[in-house]
Amino acid sequence: MEAIINCFKRQAWANIFTIYLRFLIGAAFVFSSVVKTRADRFIGIDGSKFPINSMAHFFETLYQSGLYWQFIGFSQLVAGLLLMTQRFATIGALIFYAIIINIFFITLSYDFHGTPIVTGLMLLANTFLLLWDYEKLKFLFLKNISLDNFKLSYSNPIETLPLWIYIGSMLFITSVIFRLLDMNLKYWLWACLLEGLIGFIIYSMTIKKTAYNSNLPTAGQTCE
Repeated sequence: MEAIINCFKRQAWANIFTIYLRFLIGAAFVFSSVVKTRADRFIGIDGSKFPINSMAHFFETLYQSGLYWQFIGFSQLVAGLLLMTQRFATIGALIFYAIIINIFFITLSYDFHGTPIVTGLMLLANTFLLLWDYEKLKFLFLKNISLDNFKLSYSNPIETLPLWIYIGSMLFITSVIFRLLDMNLKYWLWACLLEGLIGFIIYSMTIKKTAYNSNLPTAGQTCE
């Protein structure tokens, strides 16, 4: 499995896909977390009069918990931010996994209509991100491994480009501001798409002009 993962890491398209996947689910988590951090209702209605096994009543129970509701929000906010930094994405993916697997089973347990499809895809995406960072995590499951001698067999230079930190920061700030101002969801989506596109254009236009490019995976590179 490790050889397969390293094979994909040598493909430029796979690196870009992974970076933008972190942006996507990280921004979604940040956007949904802000309403909780400021102690507001998630769905905007009082669900106390709905059936006890309904989605609205469940969210009302969490909202009425107060501190716990805000704790959930800040946990999502931190997980999303760490994912979007790229530098700390592995830690973010671990935190994200613990949260999203709970959310997935909650949506299965209550009448969330099509939401389990969305949460299931997010869980699948997070699983992919953990597999992508398998080499960083494998020492947790191995015995008698010395951290002094621990070295990645393949480093990923695309992920370490400062450009992605800037784009991730922009997406994080945009998501927080749009949510705090309760702006229309479609405007937030368009703003994030534009920022992501700008980042990709800058990457495509400038990377060939840098000496750093000599160490980057290429589109036509294959595994041996």
